Amino acid sequence: MTYLQSECNRSQLTSLTYQICLEDFEHYIKGRDEALDWTNIDQDVVRDWMVDLMERGNSPRTICKKLSAIKTFYRFLLQRGLVEANPVHTLQGPKQDKPLPVFVRESEMNKLLDGDYFEDNLKGKQDRLILLILYSTGIRRSELSGLNWTDVDLAQRQLKVTGKRNKQRIVPFGEELHDVMAGYAQLMKAFEKEHDEQALLVNLKTGRRISGEQIYLTVKHYLSFVTTLKKRSPHVLRHTFATTMLNNEANLQSVKELLGHENLATTEVYTHTTFEELRKMYNQAHPRAK
Repeated sequence: MTYLQSECNRSQLTSLTYQICLEDFEHYIKGRDEALDWTNIDQDVVRDWMVDLMERGNSPRTICKKLSAIKTFYRFLLQRGLVEANPVHTLQGPKQDKPLPVFVRESEMNKLLDGDYFEDNLKGKQDRLILLILYSTGIRRSELSGLNWTDVDLAQRQLKVTGKRNKQRIVPFGEELHDVMAGYAQLMKAFEKEHDEQALLVNLKTGRRISGEQIYLTVKHYLSFVTTLKKRSPHVLRHTFATTMLNNEANLQSVKELLGHENLATTEVYTHTTFEELRKMYNQAHPRAK
């Protein structure tokens, strides 16, 4: 776990996820044969574990993530000279379906942000700011939670965002978010409760930096007013940002940089989303489509 965080720059959440996965795998191999350990298993044992995961209801995507954790661990063991061979080096996970990203329509987001769903107090203004930042910039909820006031440049209208593996990027924002952020800054200066003055967003009850869970619950609550989507999370707003940008003629490379994706292939899934929207509109509108 120390290696993941200090040498690989993985987040605490990622490290914890890997730890849970490794403990699950160790529990499986010990239950199968007490004599088995990390130094003497082979591919067949790992394959059987993957079958067991499927039988327990894990999706192919989840199994591939768990297999990735095992592969990372064996690379670590090899580097430290703790094993002589890597039994999972060539092992492939189950084939994954690639579901299209879920997103909220522009009209629905406009209805929410322009409507009277937010209370006229500090809590309501903070909630609207959360929704507006996520929709206007496409940043992740962990990135939003980690923002400090020093990361906000109101004059240049840009955010300094720290993403996965501590990689930083600059994300611009528009005039509306500038005005809302400036107004919120004035309100926070007058906020009398003792609080974390570095954090952009704080829990108004505790004064501590806002958590990812609180951001999630806030987004889920407000999106329920304007959409019937089953998924109503901050990541849906990230998908919404990307889809909106592409629908309004942004180029793919620019969207990739704004989202902080490492490669263009990750961003290309949004082109399929926009095409599916076009297909849906065609089928609805053209008299000969059916």
